[in-house]
Amino acid sequence: MEIQIGVAKINKYAMSESGDTLEVVERPSGGMSVVLADGQRSGKSAKFISTMVVRKVVALLAEGVRDGAAARAASDYLYTHRNGQVQSTLNIVSIELENRCLLITRNNPLPVLVYQDKTVRTLDERSDAVGLRRETRPVLTQLELQPGLTIAVFTDGLPFAGERSSQPMDIPAAFSRLVDAGSAPQAVADGLMAEALTLESNRPGDDISILVVGVREDTPGDQVRRMSVHLPLGSR
Repeated sequence: MEIQIGVAKINKYAMSESGDTLEVVERPSGGMSVVLADGQRSGKSAKFISTMVVRKVVALLAEGVRDGAAARAASDYLYTHRNGQVQSTLNIVSIELENRCLLITRNNPLPVLVYQDKTVRTLDERSDAVGLRRETRPVLTQLELQPGLTIAVFTDGLPFAGERSSQPMDIPAAFSRLVDAGSAPQAVADGLMAEALTLESNRPGDDISILVVGVREDTPGDQVRRMSVHLPLGSR
């Protein structure tokens, strides 16, 4: 099997920086983790918060700390430094090679979408953002790695898309349609982003970050790991 990861991100309209931060880290025991945080508010202040949370989690994961413990530590860290006055959502998606599983860690009221056996279900158990109180615990879900499994994680800019024009986006339907069409994870992330931007007239009302992780049949004999990043610089 092969793990494919697709990411699409865009800033809130007229903002120079996104309040969302996403990082990828290799796990000491094999596999990798993707960490996504959305800081309170938007712009530079939100970026500072989300970066603080993500860097704390990434550092702990790289040392072999378990995902749930890393999320709790990041919450306590933010709480201590901001006296419980600032929050951030946090998602960790880990590919664990030891247990051959996909581990999803949520500190986010928004759901995670799971496509499996040609159906989409939501992981929507109540989950609180980090930083508001001590001992905030994440919600953990473990899924067996199987070809066809695909998940989507996103920040609140995606469900916000279309609300101003009373045309909210049907995210599960769009996700299912894209995966049913055989789209790779990057194409799924791009497709969701394109639909959101259409609803927002290319002026997103909030930062949007979309992470899609899929399990596919690999190419026989190909053991090369690849990563591709596209970063538009824009104009000054």
